[in-house]
Amino acid sequence: MIEGYDIICFSNDWDGDPLSKKHIMKRLARRNRILWVNSIGNRNPTISKSDATRVFRKLKAFLMGPLQVSSGIHVISPIAIPFHGNAAARRINQWLLVATLRAAIRKLGFRKRVTWTFLPTSANVAGYLGENLVIYHCTDEFSEFSGTSKSAILDMEQQLIAKANCVFVSAERLMRNKAQHNHNTFLIRHGVDVEHFRKACDASTPIPEDIERIPSPIIGFFGLIADWVDLKLIADLARARPHWSFVLVGKVATDLSPIAGIPNIHILGQRSYEDLPGYCRRFDAAILPFVINELTLNANPLKLREYLAAGLSVVSTPIPEVKELGSLVRIGSTCADFIGHLECVLSPANSGTRLAVSLEMNRESWDERVEEMSRAIAGLEMSISGPGEG
Repeated sequence: MIEGYDIICFSNDWDGDPLSKKHIMKRLARRNRILWVNSIGNRNPTISKSDATRVFRKLKAFLMGPLQVSSGIHVISPIAIPFHGNAAARRINQWLLVATLRAAIRKLGFRKRVTWTFLPTSANVAGYLGENLVIYHCTDEFSEFSGTSKSAILDMEQQLIAKANCVFVSAERLMRNKAQHNHNTFLIRHGVDVEHFRKACDASTPIPEDIERIPSPIIGFFGLIADWVDLKLIADLARARPHWSFVLVGKVATDLSPIAGIPNIHILGQRSYEDLPGYCRRFDAAILPFVINELTLNANPLKLREYLAAGLSVVSTPIPEVKELGSLVRIGSTCADFIGHLECVLSPANSGTRLAVSLEMNRESWDERVEEMSRAIAGLEMSISGPGEG
C-alpha cells in the first residue's frame, strides 16, 4: 500500500452509507492521512423540506471546521453553490473551496498532498491545493443521474480528466469512455468487505426482528431504492408469485406507486450497514433488478459483490459488469426470465446463504483493490520522477 501521503478526498458525505469511497479511504488511512471533503453535490437543489434541511446541516457543519472522525481521517463540510450549470456560481465555488481547503490543510500540516476525487464537481479546485498528484476515481456516469445539469457535469469532468495524473474507473464501459481523454486510465473494479458480509453464513449472526416474521421464501434487495431500480419488474414478480415474499431494505428516493398495495412486497426502509448480514441471512435469494439505461450500463453495483460475499444466489438484469462475474450470477431480462432463475435458486441445494459462494469473493476484497491502486500510483510516480530522480 502507498504510505506517507496527505490525501484530500472529494466524495459523498462521510455520515452516509459506507460506499466504495469510504471503504477505500478507511484502508488508505492506515498508512496515510485523509481529509475527507463532504459532498459539494452533483445535482441542482429543489424547493423541498429535505433539501432545505440539508443546506442548514451543511452550514452548521461548515462552521465547525475539520473534525477528526477516526484514526487518520478528518472530515470537512465546505460551502458550495450547487447550481453547476451557472458559470458565475462555479467561479464563486472555486474561490470558496480553494480558500476553505487551503486553510484546512495548513491547519492539519498536510505536506505530501494528493487530491483523490470521486466527483466531477471538484474540477475547479483540483490542482489548486499544492498537490503532488491529482487522481480522478470515476465510479459512475455522473451526467446521467436525474436532476443534474448534464452539459455542465460533462464539461467539468472533461476538465478534471485532462488535469488528472491518473484516472481510476470501476467498469469496462467507463474505461472505454474515459481512457480516450487520459492514457493513464486504469480499470479497477469494486471490492467487497468479505469478512463483514460472510457473517450471513454464520448461524450465530442474529436475524433482525422485522424480517424474521416475514414468510419464506424471501427474495431480497438492499441498497438505495432510486429511479434506477425497476419497480415494475418487482411488482410483476410479486404478482406472478404471491406466495413468495419480496423484501426491500434501503432508503427510498423515488416514487413507490408501482409497488404500492402489493401484499407480498415488504419495504423495510434504511437499515444500518452493521445489520445487513443479518438481513442477508434471512434471504433465500437476492435480486438486482436495475432498469437498463446509460447510467446502469456504466455502473458496477456495489451490492452485487456484497450479496455474493453473504453467500447468496443472485439474479440480475443484464448489466455489463454483472456479466463479468460469470456463472456466479444468473441473468434475466424479463419477468419470466427472473421467475425461471429464481425457481432454480430456491431449490434446497441453492437456497439461502452458502459459504462456498462467499469464498469465491476472497479475491475481490477491498484490501486487494487498494493494493491494485497503490501499484498503479507507484508506477505513475516512477514515470513522473524518471529513473534517475528516485
